[in-house]
Amino acid sequence: MENPLLQKFDTPFESVPFSQIKNEHYLPAFQIAIENAKQEIDAICQNSETPNFENTILALETSGEQLSRVSSIFFNMNSAETNDEIQKIAQEVSPMLSEFSNDVRLNPVLFQRVKAVYDQKDKLNLNAEQLRLLDKSYKNFSRNGANLSEEKKEKLRAIDKELAGLSVQFGQNALAETNAYSKNITNKSDLRGLPDYVIAEAKSQAEKRNQQGWTFTLQIPSYLPFMTYAENRDLRKELYMAYSKKAFQDNEYNNEKNVMRIAELRLERANLLGYNTHADFVLEERMAKTPETVKDFLDDLLKKSKSFGLKDVQLLQDYAQSIDGISQLERWDHAYYAEKVKQEKFSLSEDELKPYFQLDKVVGGAFQVAEKLFGIQFKLRNDIDKYHEDVNVYEVLDEKGNHLALFYTDFFPREGKRSGAWMTDFRGQSNINGKMQRPHISIVCNFTKPTADTPSLLTFSEVTTLFHEFGHALHGMLANSTYESLSGTNVLYDFVELPSQFMENFCYEPEVLEIFAQHYKTGETIPQELIQKVRNASNYMEGYQTVRQLSFGLLDMAWHGENPLKINSVETYENQAFEPTNVYPSVIGTNMSVSFSHIFNGGYSSGYYSYKWSEVLDADAFSYFKENGIFNPEVAKKFKTLLEKGGSVDPMDLYVEFRGQKPSNDALMKRAGFVD
Repeated sequence: MENPLLQKFDTPFESVPFSQIKNEHYLPAFQIAIENAKQEIDAICQNSETPNFENTILALETSGEQLSRVSSIFFNMNSAETNDEIQKIAQEVSPMLSEFSNDVRLNPVLFQRVKAVYDQKDKLNLNAEQLRLLDKSYKNFSRNGANLSEEKKEKLRAIDKELAGLSVQFGQNALAETNAYSKNITNKSDLRGLPDYVIAEAKSQAEKRNQQGWTFTLQIPSYLPFMTYAENRDLRKELYMAYSKKAFQDNEYNNEKNVMRIAELRLERANLLGYNTHADFVLEERMAKTPETVKDFLDDLLKKSKSFGLKDVQLLQDYAQSIDGISQLERWDHAYYAEKVKQEKFSLSEDELKPYFQLDKVVGGAFQVAEKLFGIQFKLRNDIDKYHEDVNVYEVLDEKGNHLALFYTDFFPREGKRSGAWMTDFRGQSNINGKMQRPHISIVCNFTKPTADTPSLLTFSEVTTLFHEFGHALHGMLANSTYESLSGTNVLYDFVELPSQFMENFCYEPEVLEIFAQHYKTGETIPQELIQKVRNASNYMEGYQTVRQLSFGLLDMAWHGENPLKINSVETYENQAFEPTNVYPSVIGTNMSVSFSHIFNGGYSSGYYSYKWSEVLDADAFSYFKENGIFNPEVAKKFKTLLEKGGSVDPMDLYVEFRGQKPSNDALMKRAGFVD
């Protein structure tokens, strides 16, 4: 069988030929690519020459390229365009990949060659980037069991194989539960409060299912507007409970055992490697360094923000009591009354803003911001293959018109796509021996689809989501390192959110909003008074949002910075972890851990705090732009250098090089409105 995944891609910029790839190609491609990668590793091990940087470290860096390509395509499809067949393959190949990875990291001959180079690094006259790759390569072995006895290595292999399967199962269960629920409404009075666009989308969902009336789902573009606008409190509660019980019900998709087992195995793995907890292991290679630093960081922010969070909730409680006689506000009430108060307090509603945020225009606005800052341009390419008709592909050009990257955008929900928003790549950037490989970057979101008479319109929150993911994409697209493993977003996890959160700041700037915020019917630019309202409301519910975000970080640390072997109940343990951050009563029968994909099916275990950590960086960085002009060419040039260098330089050194000083959390406290 001619397998397109194993051929050189004869396409523009060697882009992925999606239309040629069928599900049956994946498994044989993995099997052959793993075999080829093993042969490349064997060649390094059998090299009779004395180990040096080129024949060991560089050879290792460039091995397995075919396997990386197959993996990135497959796992991106498993997130954005999956089906039962792909999910079944994922279950089969994840343990295979884990086993191969362990074969490499636990290979004693390979480790001895790497160690031989590492031990003489001071005599090798290596440049800073080569030293960083050498250090990363050595730690990749030493931190993953290379120094263990054979018996313990076998134990580690077994743990990693089981973890790989559990993680895939966790994600599939959460997706299945999201897709399984829908609420069909036939009584028009139950739609009171919902904007026309929400009703139109619900009508479209019902028609797709051959149902009468209007259908709502747990996909965010359906769920969130319902929770924000629906007057019917009982229905809000029903949807909230469905959303919050995902993978926590008495059925085949329950994730409680998976959560417990993943946490136990991660602890066992950390102990095997000589660490107290999984968090100790992970954080050694983060800016934060230790679980104590993270807990102190989160606790300090909680102390400074909780009173503001309680004040925010009390404001809503008083309002709900006064207009609806509700004596106890519940979690399913928050978005609804927060929107009501926002309309009253700032005369501002999402419904009023949405007509100005047409998706295509917002995307164009993001492109213009990138052009003003970094001199890059985006050109739509219709000749490049894509995996779904909703996807667009752009060629990214530098200021001289040279090819810089490919950029894929995938914006609308569908059944085979997980919820949320993320940036990923199909190919990374490298420049080894003068052979420049430019990256192929993708962002995936879940925004409301256009209808027959209305384009896709975004809430302001979705506008910031788009800019956030675009910030990650810029980190990938502008990458200019030598080695792919140190390029683009391959940085320490508590640094990776800086570019994304930095870009969100532009959404509040009048001169940026004027670029893309035009009414989709009239073409009128968003009025200055509406921009001012957006700015006035920028800190609205900031106390609540900060406490909520901290609660997720603390939950992550509870699972990974403590001993999970003492846990008898996922529900009880989560409630204990959330207790310091509770500003609403707990709701029996709901659970977040079982669908907390970031930490159980993504790369954020012991790292969720990094969103807040990076907020300190982004607030400090943007304050530097504000002092000098948000499109100041000199400041932008320095920030572009920070993006280009990726993980090739220590992140704190990189930040100080850009900013001229270490970050201070003063800018974040000020932006949040917690200090004057």
